[in-house]
Amino acid sequence: MYQFDAFSNIIWTPILFSIFLILSLKIGNYFKIGYKFSLALYLWHTLFCVIYIWFALSFGADSNKYFYNALNFDNRDFNFGTSFIIYLTYFLYEFLGFSYVDQFLIHGFIGYIGFLAFVSSVNQATLYKNKNIRLLGWIIVFLPSVSFWTTALGKDAISFMALGLALWSALDFKNRKALLFFAIFSMFMVRPHIGAALAIAFAFSIIFDKKTSLYIKVFFGTISLTITAFILPIMINYIGLSEADGLSDVDSYIDKRQNSNLSGGSSLDIASMSFPMQILSYLFRPLPFEAHTFFALIASLDNVVLVYLLVLGIIAYLKKHKPSIDSNRIFLWVYFFICLGMLATTTANLGIAMRQKWMFLPCLIFLLLSVIGSKNLEASKGLKK
Repeated sequence: MYQFDAFSNIIWTPILFSIFLILSLKIGNYFKIGYKFSLALYLWHTLFCVIYIWFALSFGADSNKYFYNALNFDNRDFNFGTSFIIYLTYFLYEFLGFSYVDQFLIHGFIGYIGFLAFVSSVNQATLYKNKNIRLLGWIIVFLPSVSFWTTALGKDAISFMALGLALWSALDFKNRKALLFFAIFSMFMVRPHIGAALAIAFAFSIIFDKKTSLYIKVFFGTISLTITAFILPIMINYIGLSEADGLSDVDSYIDKRQNSNLSGGSSLDIASMSFPMQILSYLFRPLPFEAHTFFALIASLDNVVLVYLLVLGIIAYLKKHKPSIDSNRIFLWVYFFICLGMLATTTANLGIAMRQKWMFLPCLIFLLLSVIGSKNLEASKGLKK
C-alpha cells in the first residue's frame, strides 16, 4: 500500500551505527552498566531493529505509513501522536537526508536509551540477591518483546525511552526530577494520555510521600497539578472525548473502543469480559496454546515468564517482603494502575496490547523483582568496603 524505496540513500547508515555504538558505551556508563555489557545490549537491541525492518517491509507496519506520509508531506496542522512522528520523520528525511533504514536506527537508539534505563533498574532490584532471582531478571531483560517493539520508526521507541527514564528517575527522585520532567514531555509528544498518567502519578507521589516536607509537597504538587491541568484538555481532545457531555458519552466511547480492531485473528471480545479478565488478557495473552503464528508463539513464551514473575511477586507480597531498594513506589504503582485501567478496558486487539503494554509493564516488573527473595547483606557490605 505504501510504496517507497526503503534502501535508497543509505550512505548514513554505517556512520549512524558507529556513532550510536560509541554513544551506547557512554550512556551505559551513566546508567551504571559496564562497557562490555553496554555493547552487548546495543548489538542485541539493534539486531531486533534489523528484524523489525524486515518485518515491516514484508508484512506492513505503522512505520511504513509514517515514512510514506513524510515523503508526501502536505503541511498538515501540527498535533501530538501520529502527527508529531510524521513531522519528525519529514524533518529527518528532508533536511538531514536520513533514509527509511537510517530512521529505524535513530528510533532504535532512542528506544535503546530506555532499554538501558530499564536494564539498570532491573539490576538494582536484583542486586545482591541469589543467582536464580538475578537470572530471572536477565531473562526478562532479554525477552524478545522488550527489544522488538522498541526499535521501530514510530511512537513506541520514544514512549519506551520516556518510560525507562521515568522508572530510573523513581529510584532517586531527589537528584533525577529533571530527567522525569523530560520523560513526561517526551511521552506527551507521542501519547498525550500516557504523558498525563505520568504527570498525575508524579503529583500523587509528591503529595502522599511521608518523607517529603510540606513546603516541597506544596511546591512540586502545585507544579504537577498545573502540568496535569494543562495536559488533560489536550489528552481528552487527542483521544476523542472533547465533545463528551456526560458519563453516557464516556460509556459510548469505551464501548466503541472495546469493539474496534476486532477484524484480526488476534482480536478479543473484551466487552463481554469481566474487569479482572480484561486486565489479565491485556497483560498476559496470548498464551502458548493460543498462538497461531510464529511471532505470537514468541510473545506467548514471554508472557509465560511474566506470569511466573507475577506469581512469585504475589507470594512475596503475601509474605510481606520488604523492597530491596528504595524507590518512589507510590509513583510507580499509581502510573501502572492508571495505564492498566485505561488501556486494558479499551484495547480489543492482542497485537496492539503486546506492544503498548511495554509503556508501563517495566514498572510492575521492577516492583515485583524488588520484593522477590532477600538481599544478601553480607555480600552487600563486602562489596561496599
